[in-house]
Amino acid sequence: QVQLVESGGGLVQTGGSLRLSCIVSGIIFSREGIDWHRQAPGKQRELVATINGQGNTYYPDSVKGRFTISRDNAKNTVYLQMNSLKPEDTAVYFCKVYIYGRHYWGQGTQVTVSS
Repeated sequence: QVQLVESGGGLVQTGGSLRLSCIVSGIIFSREGIDWHRQAPGKQRELVATINGQGNTYYPDSVKGRFTISRDNAKNTVYLQMNSLKPEDTAVYFCKVYIYGRHYWGQGTQVTVSS
């Protein structure tokens, strides 16, 4: 079955950095696009980065220039490097794949940025 497992969250000060990892199993990983999303308390879940099977990426303006998504197909892993973190980046971060006609989500990892 399809599984996604995130790790790497934690508590960091404003201006700090974190790298999140998402290990994916149950799919032909190199073919599929993977997204990172986040959800802050009381807010809707939002897309923060996406990478397709060819390595093309997209970022919304809120994180562009600060976040970098990458993938290691040999390890079935997608990374999210987050730099210059701000308190408004505090959220649970999820990775997601759309395959077999549905979305599959990981369990999420908490990122907290203190001011």
